[in-house]
Amino acid sequence: MNKDHHFMQLAIEEAKKAFALGEVPIGAVIVYQDRVIASAHNLRETSQNAVTHAELMAIQHACEVIDSWRLEETTLYVTLEPCPMCAGAILQSRIPRIVYGARDSKAGCVDSLYRLLNDSRFNHECEVTEGVLAYECSMLLTKFFKELRVRKKEEKKARKLAEAKSNPSL
Repeated sequence: MNKDHHFMQLAIEEAKKAFALGEVPIGAVIVYQDRVIASAHNLRETSQNAVTHAELMAIQHACEVIDSWRLEETTLYVTLEPCPMCAGAILQSRIPRIVYGARDSKAGCVDSLYRLLNDSRFNHECEVTEGVLAYECSMLLTKFFKELRVRKKEEKKARKLAEAKSNPSL
C-alpha cells in the first residue's frame, strides 16, 4: 500500500468516527515528515458550530503541534473535496499538498465548482491529488445519507401517528 492510500485510510477512520456520532462522515489527517501530526472529523452537529469541519480542526491542531501557522512541508488528507471555507484555510496555512478522496459536486472548491487551490492570483498554490480511495470515501457518505433519509422518514411517520393519537377527530 502506498503512502497516500495508507494516510487516506486513516482519514477514513476519522470519518467513521463522525458517522458514529451522526455527523457527516468526513475525516482529515495532516502528515509531516511521514508522521500524522493531527487528525479530526466533522463535529458541526455535535458542536453546533459552522466551522468545526474536519479540515479546519486538523489544521488548528497541526498549528499547535508545529507551533506555527505555516504548515509548510505537510500534506492534508481528507475524505471529501474541501468546501470554500476549508480551501481558504488550506491556502492561508500554506499547506503545500492536499490529497482527497471523493469529489463534492455541491460545494467542492478544489476541482468541482472552483479551483481555489490552484488559482495563481493567490499568494500560495497547492499540489492536488484527487480520487485516492474515492470509492470507499463516497460509499461512506452514500450510506450515511441513505440512513439519514430513512431515519427522517421514520421520524415523520412517528410524528404523524402521535398527532393522530392526540387528536382523534383528524
